[in-house]
Amino acid sequence: MDPREAAIPILLVEDDPDIAADIVGGLGRRGYGVTHAANGAEGLRLAAGGGFAALVCDRMLPEMNGLALIEALRRAGSVLPVLMLSAMGETPDRILGLTTGADDYLPKPFAMDELAARLAALLRRSSRPPQTDLVAGPLALDLVARTVHRNGRRLDLSPKEFELLAYLMRHYGQLVTRPMLLRDVWHYSFTPTTNVIDVHMVNLRRKLGGPDEPPLIHAVRGKGFVLSAEAPA
Repeated sequence: MDPREAAIPILLVEDDPDIAADIVGGLGRRGYGVTHAANGAEGLRLAAGGGFAALVCDRMLPEMNGLALIEALRRAGSVLPVLMLSAMGETPDRILGLTTGADDYLPKPFAMDELAARLAALLRRSSRPPQTDLVAGPLALDLVARTVHRNGRRLDLSPKEFELLAYLMRHYGQLVTRPMLLRDVWHYSFTPTTNVIDVHMVNLRRKLGGPDEPPLIHAVRGKGFVLSAEAPA
């Protein structure tokens, strides 16, 4: 077997090319396959796409800092283990990183052996299989099989509609704003001039509905949307 096929896939988000090269090489020699992103926006796009066992992320990054990246992942329901790297190593800095959603925090400069040891420990702690089923009200969604049912009736959704519904189900009964959807579902760092959200919401609402079934997606004028079996007050 090609050894690369057995490598543990790790995402590294680090803008310093020398540090990135050291980490890619150091982890590569220890059995990891490292994908590198040089800015936070690209890191978020790759992380949201899945397929990684863990994320090693610098705190100070161009386009989107590490704290914002991790916060966006956690809001989207990601349980990807995260090891944050930072030259900001004081206690308040570590606390902020951990409360934002990082699982471990390693100050710079660091020894490669310690980075590898912390990463291995992080992977051991997260070895429990992640949740692959979402249930919200009458909806059941399987993240692996990519299926959705409402009261046992299977729904035929497009890939983006599936992603949108999974996000709404993770926020069942809560207001989801347009900026949240643009950032966490479409991964836009700007506000588009198109009505992409409204088009997908109309199609998704139609596919979720059935004879004598109450609507599940409710528009809150000027604020956003709520997924709920009951209309918001």
